[in-house]
Amino acid sequence: MARLLRSFNLFVMKQRKLPTVTCTRNRPRRVHSEAGLGSLTRYDESAVSTDWKKKLTPEQYYVTREKGTELPFSGIYLNHTEEGMYHCVCCSAPLFSSETKYNSGTGWPSFWEAYGTIGNDESNTKILRRPDNSLGCTGTEVICKECDAHLGHVFDDGPEPSGQRFCINSEALTFKPS
Repeated sequence: MARLLRSFNLFVMKQRKLPTVTCTRNRPRRVHSEAGLGSLTRYDESAVSTDWKKKLTPEQYYVTREKGTELPFSGIYLNHTEEGMYHCVCCSAPLFSSETKYNSGTGWPSFWEAYGTIGNDESNTKILRRPDNSLGCTGTEVICKECDAHLGHVFDDGPEPSGQRFCINSEALTFKPS
Protein backbone atom coordinates (compact mmCIF):
# COMPACT_ATOMS: atom_id res chain seq x y z
CA MET A 1 0.00 0.00 0.00
CA ALA A 2 2.83 2.41 0.87
CA ARG A 3 4.42 1.76 -2.52
CA LEU A 4 1.08 2.53 -4.21
CA LEU A 5 0.75 5.80 -2.29
CA ARG A 6 4.30 6.84 -3.26
CA SER A 7 3.57 6.06 -6.91
CA PHE A 8 0.32 8.03 -6.79
CA ASN A 9 2.06 11.05 -5.23
CA LEU A 10 4.79 10.96 -7.90
CA PHE A 11 2.12 10.72 -10.61
CA VAL A 12 0.23 13.73 -9.21
CA MET A 13 3.43 15.76 -8.94
CA LYS A 14 4.36 14.97 -12.56
CA GLN A 15 0.84 15.88 -13.75
CA ARG A 16 1.10 19.23 -12.00
CA LYS A 17 4.67 19.61 -13.30
CA LEU A 18 6.01 19.86 -9.76
CA PRO A 19 9.53 18.79 -8.84
CA THR A 20 9.70 15.28 -7.46
CA VAL A 21 10.94 14.89 -3.92
CA THR A 22 13.44 12.14 -3.37
CA CYS A 23 13.21 10.04 -0.25
CA THR A 24 16.18 9.95 2.08
CA ARG A 25 15.12 6.54 3.32
CA ASN A 26 18.39 5.26 4.78
CA ARG A 27 20.08 8.58 5.41
CA PRO A 28 19.51 10.59 8.58
CA ARG A 29 17.44 13.69 7.95
CA ARG A 30 19.22 17.02 8.21
CA VAL A 31 18.40 18.64 11.51
CA HIS A 32 20.27 21.89 10.98
CA SER A 33 19.22 24.50 8.49
CA GLU A 34 21.64 26.13 6.12
CA ALA A 35 21.37 29.31 8.17
CA GLY A 36 22.60 27.38 11.21
CA LEU A 37 19.37 27.82 13.14
CA GLY A 38 19.25 24.23 14.36
CA SER A 39 16.35 21.84 14.64
CA LEU A 40 12.79 23.05 15.03
CA THR A 41 12.24 20.14 17.40
CA ARG A 42 13.79 19.48 20.79
CA TYR A 43 16.16 16.68 19.77
CA ASP A 44 18.40 15.32 17.08
CA GLU A 45 16.41 12.63 15.27
CA SER A 46 19.49 10.40 14.93
CA ALA A 47 19.59 10.07 18.74
CA VAL A 48 16.08 8.58 18.90
CA SER A 49 16.15 4.81 19.35
CA THR A 50 12.56 3.99 18.35
CA ASP A 51 12.39 1.59 15.43
CA TRP A 52 9.43 3.17 13.66
CA LYS A 53 9.35 0.49 10.95
CA LYS A 54 8.62 -2.13 13.61
CA LYS A 55 6.08 -0.02 15.51
CA LEU A 56 4.07 1.32 12.55
CA THR A 57 2.31 -0.17 9.55
CA PRO A 58 3.97 0.60 6.19
CA GLU A 59 1.26 3.20 5.47
CA GLN A 60 1.68 4.88 8.86
CA TYR A 61 5.46 4.91 8.41
CA TYR A 62 5.17 6.43 4.95
CA VAL A 63 2.90 9.26 6.18
CA THR A 64 4.51 10.05 9.54
CA ARG A 65 8.20 9.37 9.00
CA GLU A 66 8.58 9.99 5.22
CA LYS A 67 6.12 12.93 5.10
CA GLY A 68 3.72 11.14 2.79
CA THR A 69 0.02 11.74 2.25
CA GLU A 70 -2.77 9.20 2.19
CA LEU A 71 -5.14 9.17 -0.76
CA PRO A 72 -8.04 11.64 -0.37
CA PHE A 73 -11.33 10.17 0.88
CA SER A 74 -9.56 6.96 1.98
CA GLY A 75 -8.83 7.57 5.68
CA ILE A 76 -10.69 5.77 8.46
CA TYR A 77 -11.28 9.00 10.41
CA LEU A 78 -12.65 11.08 7.51
CA ASN A 79 -16.32 10.49 8.39
CA HIS A 80 -15.72 9.47 12.01
CA THR A 81 -18.15 11.26 14.36
CA GLU A 82 -17.60 9.59 17.75
CA GLU A 83 -16.76 11.89 20.68
CA GLY A 84 -13.23 11.67 22.03
CA MET A 85 -9.61 12.58 21.37
CA TYR A 86 -7.38 12.04 18.33
CA HIS A 87 -3.80 11.12 19.30
CA CYS A 88 -0.49 10.78 17.45
CA VAL A 89 -0.13 7.23 16.11
CA CYS A 90 3.60 7.28 16.91
CA CYS A 91 3.74 8.59 20.50
CA SER A 92 0.08 8.85 21.64
CA ALA A 93 0.29 12.61 22.31
CA PRO A 94 -3.22 14.18 22.33
CA LEU A 95 -3.57 16.31 19.18
CA PHE A 96 -7.19 17.15 18.32
CA SER A 97 -10.54 16.94 20.08
CA SER A 98 -13.60 15.61 18.26
CA GLU A 99 -15.29 18.88 19.31
CA THR A 100 -13.17 20.76 16.74
CA LYS A 101 -13.56 18.25 13.89
CA TYR A 102 -15.65 19.23 10.88
CA ASN A 103 -16.33 18.12 7.31
CA SER A 104 -14.25 20.33 5.03
CA GLY A 105 -15.01 18.32 1.89
CA THR A 106 -11.28 18.04 1.10
CA GLY A 107 -10.94 14.27 1.62
CA TRP A 108 -8.99 14.32 4.88
CA PRO A 109 -10.09 14.67 8.51
CA SER A 110 -10.21 18.39 9.29
CA PHE A 111 -10.07 20.29 12.56
CA TRP A 112 -10.39 24.01 13.22
CA GLU A 113 -8.16 23.98 16.30
CA ALA A 114 -5.45 21.85 17.95
CA TYR A 115 -6.12 20.43 21.42
CA GLY A 116 -4.74 22.77 24.10
CA THR A 117 -5.07 25.97 22.06
CA ILE A 118 -6.09 29.01 24.09
CA GLY A 119 -7.20 31.84 21.80
CA ASN A 120 -4.33 32.13 19.30
CA ASP A 121 -1.79 30.59 21.70
CA GLU A 122 -0.68 27.07 20.64
CA SER A 123 2.15 26.79 23.18
CA ASN A 124 0.18 24.22 25.23
CA THR A 125 -0.55 22.00 22.22
CA LYS A 126 1.35 18.94 21.02
CA ILE A 127 1.72 20.29 17.47
CA LEU A 128 4.27 22.47 15.73
CA ARG A 129 3.88 24.39 12.49
CA ARG A 130 6.78 24.20 10.06
CA PRO A 131 7.21 25.97 6.69
CA ASP A 132 6.89 23.49 3.82
CA ASN A 133 7.94 24.19 0.24
CA SER A 134 8.13 20.55 -0.87
CA LEU A 135 5.26 20.75 -3.38
CA GLY A 136 6.52 23.81 -5.20
CA CYS A 137 4.45 26.33 -3.25
CA THR A 138 4.63 27.72 0.26
CA GLY A 139 2.59 25.83 2.84
CA THR A 140 2.60 25.00 6.52
CA GLU A 141 3.29 21.46 7.67
CA VAL A 142 1.87 20.22 10.98
CA ILE A 143 4.11 17.91 13.00
CA CYS A 144 3.87 16.27 16.41
CA LYS A 145 5.86 18.26 18.98
CA GLU A 146 6.73 15.08 20.91
CA CYS A 147 8.04 12.75 18.18
CA ASP A 148 8.41 14.88 15.02
CA ALA A 149 5.78 12.85 13.13
CA HIS A 150 4.36 14.44 9.98
CA LEU A 151 0.61 14.83 10.55
CA GLY A 152 -0.59 16.93 7.62
CA HIS A 153 -0.92 20.63 6.79
CA VAL A 154 -2.78 23.69 8.06
CA PHE A 155 -4.51 26.28 5.87
CA ASP A 156 -6.15 29.67 6.50
CA ASP A 157 -9.50 28.77 4.93
CA GLY A 158 -11.23 27.07 7.88
CA PRO A 159 -14.40 27.95 9.75
CA GLU A 160 -14.81 30.41 12.60
CA PRO A 161 -13.75 30.95 15.29
CA SER A 162 -10.15 30.18 14.24
CA GLY A 163 -10.33 30.39 10.45
CA GLN A 164 -7.88 27.47 10.37
CA ARG A 165 -8.20 24.11 8.58
CA PHE A 166 -5.91 21.43 9.96
CA CYS A 167 -5.96 18.82 7.19
CA ILE A 168 -4.63 15.70 8.94
CA ASN A 169 -3.90 12.21 7.61
CA SER A 170 -5.93 9.41 9.28
CA GLU A 171 -2.79 7.25 9.12
CA ALA A 172 -1.12 9.69 11.56
CA LEU A 173 -3.90 9.38 14.13
CA THR A 174 -5.38 7.00 16.68
CA PHE A 175 -8.68 7.68 18.42
CA LYS A 176 -9.63 7.29 22.06
CA PRO A 177 -13.35 7.68 22.84
CA SER A 178 -14.51 9.91 25.73
